[in-house]
Amino acid sequence: MTYDYFLTIAQGIPTSLLLTVVSLAIAFILALVLTFLLALNNKVISKVVNLYITLFTGTPLLVQLFLIYSGPGQFQWIVDSPFWHLLSNAWFCAMLALALNSAAYSTQLFYGAVKAISKGQWESCVSLGLSRAQTLKILIPYALKRALPSYTNEIILVFKGTSLASTITIMDIMGYARQLYGTEYNALLIYGLAGVIYLVITGIATYLLRKLEKRVLVFERLEVSQ
Repeated sequence: MTYDYFLTIAQGIPTSLLLTVVSLAIAFILALVLTFLLALNNKVISKVVNLYITLFTGTPLLVQLFLIYSGPGQFQWIVDSPFWHLLSNAWFCAMLALALNSAAYSTQLFYGAVKAISKGQWESCVSLGLSRAQTLKILIPYALKRALPSYTNEIILVFKGTSLASTITIMDIMGYARQLYGTEYNALLIYGLAGVIYLVITGIATYLLRKLEKRVLVFERLEVSQ
């Protein structure tokens, strides 16, 4: 029985992983753009970006999922638009909610790393006659390396956040677990197995990400030794 339950729930692993990868890819690109815009120190742009960050970090991901999935259908002009085939797709809505949520948190991480760059490095770029935009193109990649330890935690949180996608009909790990519980009513075993699957995948991902951190951050150890 336990093995059969596991096989059923495990069917959702590819969906959970794909949702995580696509969401993170879009969130990473969006966070880079927003970090760049914040670092330009334009008051109007900064207010808009900070409003976006406040909205998505200050409200629960579950609420965001429901609003993105159920909200647009209340507007006829959206239903009649070419975008409705995407906005009516549960997988796309789950991915969009996860991506927008992760981008908000990632922007905070990346911008914090940019602000932590030493004054000397900024002055070096200025002395070379570089504009602020040109300076940011050089220093942001450097800042991202320093933000990696914190960003790896965000990656894990996004994966665990995919468990909420089952609330809008996505058949991921939790989706299959909920479906199985609806027929078997063995909550402790079914949801326990789902938790074990999340735990194992999270453990593997954490191990691999820590290995990546050590490799990427080797430049800091070299700097210290010099």
